[in-house]
Amino acid sequence: MTPFCQTLGAAGLALCATAATAQNASVTIYGSMDQYFNYMRSSSGTTLKGTEEGASMRSRLGFRVSEDLGDGLTARVVLEGGLNSKTGTSADSTRFFDRQAFVALASPKWGEFRLGRQNGSIFFRGDYIDYSSRTLGSMINNFGVPSRYNNDIAYISPRMQGLQIDAHVALAETPAGLFDQAVFQGGFDYVTGPYRVGYAGLRAKPADGAAQGAQVFYDNLYANYDHGKGKVYLAYVRSNNSTSTAVSANAGSILGNVGGLVAGTNADVNRSFDIWQVSADYQVSPLLRVGALWGWIKDNSGGGQDASGGSLGAYYSLSKRTTVFAMVDTLRNGRNAGFRPSGSAGLSRNFTQAADINGRSITGVHSGLLVRF
Repeated sequence: MTPFCQTLGAAGLALCATAATAQNASVTIYGSMDQYFNYMRSSSGTTLKGTEEGASMRSRLGFRVSEDLGDGLTARVVLEGGLNSKTGTSADSTRFFDRQAFVALASPKWGEFRLGRQNGSIFFRGDYIDYSSRTLGSMINNFGVPSRYNNDIAYISPRMQGLQIDAHVALAETPAGLFDQAVFQGGFDYVTGPYRVGYAGLRAKPADGAAQGAQVFYDNLYANYDHGKGKVYLAYVRSNNSTSTAVSANAGSILGNVGGLVAGTNADVNRSFDIWQVSADYQVSPLLRVGALWGWIKDNSGGGQDASGGSLGAYYSLSKRTTVFAMVDTLRNGRNAGFRPSGSAGLSRNFTQAADINGRSITGVHSGLLVRF
């Protein structure tokens, strides 16, 4: 305690203690704005033109709070809300912090424990999947990616000998019990030299006695190689989380990608898909990176809901925080398939008529600007 603080009495001691505590805590405001021009054409002849938001990074505003508790232990809070940069409104009209809202205790030795809404095992591995970070232009993203769920209890280990593991359980908190209809996720990531391999998976069951008792699953294996000027990526997904809607044969998911429960009423849960994807990127110069990918979606039921497609993209860094990009992509639906393109954020204007989607090929040209802060 400094002599100055000692001369201030009880009130001064409290003030000095508060100041000392504040010196061990920090609050960071961060975010991104991502907008792009979008042109898409269906083989039906219908076209879409306009601006979109969230090509490679959903626009967002977030707050990170970190407090050093001593002995290597840190308390953390993350609050993050998605934004619609086209209109200035929240991405989710029912809640502002729709992306993340969790508290955590972290230690370099023991890892991190989190409670709250947060990115899951599958979502945060996007950078390991393909050159686009599994966003606009990615076939795996077009199929759909489980992202985050409420009431999530998670553990993320420290990286030891190149290996890191994580586990999540998102409690449904239904009258039947905490774990009834819960969403379980987990995975591992291993890095050695220029090589990375890993797995992330999800399981979610309907309530006991549901008409459709099969669980929703999503299994993702990946590997990539850093050759110095870029990476080569290989990724595989097996999942049954695809269903039809009035819009198209594959426009919906049985388990929502950002929340919800498995109702156990959808027979599409009995049909699985295999998705394969190969990708590569190359750093042409310190500022310019180019990439390409191709992927296949196979309907294991033999129902003809297969698809293939790929993309070519270029990213130019105007600064460490500002990037312009251009991309061309194509998605070729099989005779009964109805997949649609998507970015980090879903398109505000997408094809809405089954005749423009099912069995159709969709090509796109996109160009935009991403600013992070």
